[in-house]
Amino acid sequence: MTVYFIGAGPGDPELITVKGQRLIRECPLVLYAGSLVPKEVVLTANPAAEIVNTADLSLDEIIARIRNAHQRGWDVARVHTGDPALYGAIGEQMRALEALGIPYQVIPGVTAAFAGAAMLRRELTLPGISQTVILTRHAGKTPMPEGESLPELARHRATLAIYLSVDKLPEIVAELTPHYGADCPAAVLHRVSWPDQDGVVGTLADIAAKVTAKGFTRTALILVGRVIQPEGFPASYLYSPEHAEVYRRGSS
Repeated sequence: MTVYFIGAGPGDPELITVKGQRLIRECPLVLYAGSLVPKEVVLTANPAAEIVNTADLSLDEIIARIRNAHQRGWDVARVHTGDPALYGAIGEQMRALEALGIPYQVIPGVTAAFAGAAMLRRELTLPGISQTVILTRHAGKTPMPEGESLPELARHRATLAIYLSVDKLPEIVAELTPHYGADCPAAVLHRVSWPDQDGVVGTLADIAAKVTAKGFTRTALILVGRVIQPEGFPASYLYSPEHAEVYRRGSS
């Protein structure tokens, strides 16, 4: 018996991996975070499977269901939004399973930052503009560790993908502007890849007003960086004649 922590992707039911979809079909028990994972993701489960929305369950209640499945010899599909490794709240579940001696695996998924880049039709890294992406959040109920505050991260001027923080957007703008400049492009993307996805693109100077006008208050991703509205970047070395020649020689 194995528990599979499966990344369901950011919302579009087709953005789950083939492996994740297969495991949902095969597992007798499917536990999914219904407040964030669309039900269509788990409708591919076996009609005989038990499907449980865990949105209203505590950690102890979830582990109790898994323990019961373990005693019955059932595999469990534990379905989370996005990629389970990023703000997935799977660490405490894995710790509990280890204490109980229950085996588990993690199946990666598409995180919102990459779905957001696809929505914008942008690369998050561009030659001469940014070669680093920082995935982070603003301090809230979960405080930021020392050295990870937004002003400290902003000193790198890398592409920023800020999760779970749109309600703090005015504070975020104030913290980033001294490092990125008021003219730095920014985007706020609401319910990325869901049927009702929406978003706004602006600069640090006007993005908060645009978001207020849209009414985005949760389930939104913030992207900040020059890659969002790039100007005059050089072509990637991938397309240089030298690279192509070396590649051809190496493959002959």
